[in-house]
Amino acid sequence: MHHDYVTHLECSETGKHYPKDQPHNLSEAGKPLLVRYDLAKAKGVIDRGAISARGGGFWKWRELLPVADDKDVCRLGEIDTPLIDVPATAKASGATGRVRVKDEGRLPTGSFKARGLALAVAMAHRFGIKRLAMPTNGNAGAAMSAYASRMGMESYVFAPDDTPEVNIREMALQGAHVFRVNGLIHHCGALVAAGKEKMGWFDLSTLKEPYRIEGKKTMGLELAHQLGWRMPDAIFYPTGGGTGLIGMWKAFDEMEQLGWIGKRRPKMIAVQAEGCAPIVRAWEKGERHAEEWLDATTAAMGIRVPKAIGDFLIIDACKESEGFAIAVSETAIEAARVRCAREDGLLLCPEGAATLAAMEKAMNDGLIARDADCVLFNCGSGLKYAMPDGSRVLDRNAEVDWGAI
Repeated sequence: MHHDYVTHLECSETGKHYPKDQPHNLSEAGKPLLVRYDLAKAKGVIDRGAISARGGGFWKWRELLPVADDKDVCRLGEIDTPLIDVPATAKASGATGRVRVKDEGRLPTGSFKARGLALAVAMAHRFGIKRLAMPTNGNAGAAMSAYASRMGMESYVFAPDDTPEVNIREMALQGAHVFRVNGLIHHCGALVAAGKEKMGWFDLSTLKEPYRIEGKKTMGLELAHQLGWRMPDAIFYPTGGGTGLIGMWKAFDEMEQLGWIGKRRPKMIAVQAEGCAPIVRAWEKGERHAEEWLDATTAAMGIRVPKAIGDFLIIDACKESEGFAIAVSETAIEAARVRCAREDGLLLCPEGAATLAAMEKAMNDGLIARDADCVLFNCGSGLKYAMPDGSRVLDRNAEVDWGAI
């Protein structure tokens, strides 16, 4: 058992308080709920050095997470994901500062979704919930199915019909009931909502329950710890639902209240694909809410989210940090992916490659200094996606013309 510093939940729009000891989806205002802690009390008790010296990946931050009871913790070998320098790639992009990739593909089920879903599943377990459901573009469903099976719970996932086959099979293999849907992720979400009464499941959609954000905020805690409690100049984050960007922004605020970091913040940069850029469009219009993006298309499935329920929280974080939202083309995403693999031996997923393309574009457009200390989030394993054309693959017969190689 760990000390539980959670005091209540709070509506992100109205500030209304909700009790912590029962399950919640959205607030009465239809907005995401945020978990609040007694940080003044925690400040005198917890020590950042002692906590960060523990093993166990993101579970080491238990005092700043809502899971108090050890029996609710679901573990599948979580680690602190590495920060990997990509000097050759950075140089080719025209960056003169330090560029590091936070490689979230090393987590269980191969993506950063493990952070949010481990917490959501742990809390559902605490509340005695037996059946979970969610819409997914692939990686979130993979994480939910794995952790749910681990904790003896049932999972139902609804995925767009063009979700990568590897994701569909992975979810099914890990025990989920998988449904392919003729539509995009928000259509899948509507089916989850429609089946709720009949199926009695709990909706674990992005930001429609309060705990995925708590899991994702561990990216901010972990990053600060890895950088010696100093902030980078900029964080480029692939943004669909935006839970991670919102979560990291929350983590920085909580760390400042604990006295772990000062007031300085990285520029938070929301990266989207040109074929699905509702946040960027709202940002450019100076609006706080983003209209649904029609006919969304991008190979970076994880950021193909036409309508984000936390749109205003994403835009607020970008604004408050003096960051911005930026969209990149499919060609730029693919080129960035190829470059990072060839120059530095690091395989990015398309969403991660989008952050590299965005950094290059932002530097070219003068939005960010070339010598900025940048962190790019590679949100999942590049192995889960179709690879670019293997044009360097040469067929060998028994006799090789060495001169032609």
